[in-house]
Amino acid sequence: MCLFQYDDDPEPEERDPAGPLYVPVRPGTSAMVARLFRTPLGARTAVGFTTRGRLTATLGAEQPWIRLSESTLRSLAEPLGAQLVTVDPTLTAPAVTTPSTGSPVSRTGPATHGAGLAARTI
Repeated sequence: MCLFQYDDDPEPEERDPAGPLYVPVRPGTSAMVARLFRTPLGARTAVGFTTRGRLTATLGAEQPWIRLSESTLRSLAEPLGAQLVTVDPTLTAPAVTTPSTGSPVSRTGPATHGAGLAARTI
């Protein structure tokens, strides 16, 4: 006989509200625009971080951000083709190297061009 009841356990694919997120943005023509990324498999995703420290650790201290709820971020990103919202991603790209020496390039922030994201998607 099992001592645990599983009737109330959520399904793994159920969407849980993530709460207010720190969303990376970039300057647009008249306002700030949420940055979209790609997952390692190439799907477009909106990104949010649960803490400012996690955003800074992944995208650098100079990355501008705004606070949005998960539902607002989703509604902004879906018309742009981003069906996923990724919470607390980490970059999964190899280190950038110089062509001549093969040594890592010094940068003030992490490279994001061509980088994939690994995290919980909701």
